[in-house]
This record gives sequence, structure tokens and C-alpha cells, in this order.
Amino acid sequence: MEFASLSEFLEMGGHGPYVWTAYAVTIVIMIANIVSPILKRKAIIKKQAQKLRRERLSQ
Repeated sequence: MEFASLSEFLEMGGHGPYVWTAYAVTIVIMIANIVSPILKRKAIIKKQAQKLRRERLSQ
């Protein structure tokens, strides 16, 4: 497709809001799929470290 200007490209023949919203939602979901496991892993490691410290103190 050819567009005469940047604003035409952004408007996408009147479908711009739908197209760019779809891109935005996709990017947010992809970022969440990357960040969520990292945060969960850190929380699990922290919880296990606390549990190990408690066990060592109780012995």
C-alpha cells in the first residue's frame, strides 16, 4: 500500500483507530508474557530464601 502522507498512514483509510489499538493490545500482552514469569520467579526465590532462613534459625 502507498500512502501520500504520514497522517494518511496513521488513519489507514479510516481504520486507524482499530489497527493501532490492536497493535497496542498485542504489544501489552507480549510484554506481560515476558515480565510476569520474571516477577513470579523472583517472588518464588525470595519466598524460598525466607523459608530456608527460618528453618536454619529454628535448628
